[in-house]
Amino acid sequence: MGFVSVLSFAHQLIQQRAQSGDTVIDATLGNGVDALFLAKLVGSRGHVYGFDIQQQALDQTLMRLEKDLPDASSYVQLSLCSHELMEAAVPKDRHGKVAAVTFNLGYLPGADAATITKQESTIPALEAALRLLRKGGVVTIVLYSGHEGGSEETAAVEHWARELSLAAFQVLRYQFMNTNQHAPYLLAVEKR
Repeated sequence: MGFVSVLSFAHQLIQQRAQSGDTVIDATLGNGVDALFLAKLVGSRGHVYGFDIQQQALDQTLMRLEKDLPDASSYVQLSLCSHELMEAAVPKDRHGKVAAVTFNLGYLPGADAATITKQESTIPALEAALRLLRKGGVVTIVLYSGHEGGSEETAAVEHWARELSLAAFQVLRYQFMNTNQHAPYLLAVEKR
């Protein structure tokens, strides 16, 4: 049977905490895989907010959603902006009520590899995610260190996670140890 992939494990953690009708966030849309998963999870009674700085990511996510969930536009809101602005984009009445926020850091496969997530926006985005999260909610962060700038961002995110108060948050690391040193891995933060 084997262990599940990093992304599958992130989805399992989210699925344990989010359900139909909940509010969830995809902080880095990429190719739309997470946005589609979240939209299916919360359904038309829920709300999905997605963010990316590349129009290509929004276009690919929209195509994926339209193919699998034709009514998704009624409950999925995609924003062409940095994830650090998510708090302003999510309605105030949902602050402190978000069930899950997911991040896939790095770059958009198939796009300009020079356009990457950076600690200067990622750390404020993670802070915003924690403020938006409800008690028992989870933030999943898939880290990729193998590209230029990835090691610096990964180190900053790890430092940020280590500094979180144990009284307020639990932090989990899921990583395959006997593989490429730059293989992606997961940090998950649960709000107590």
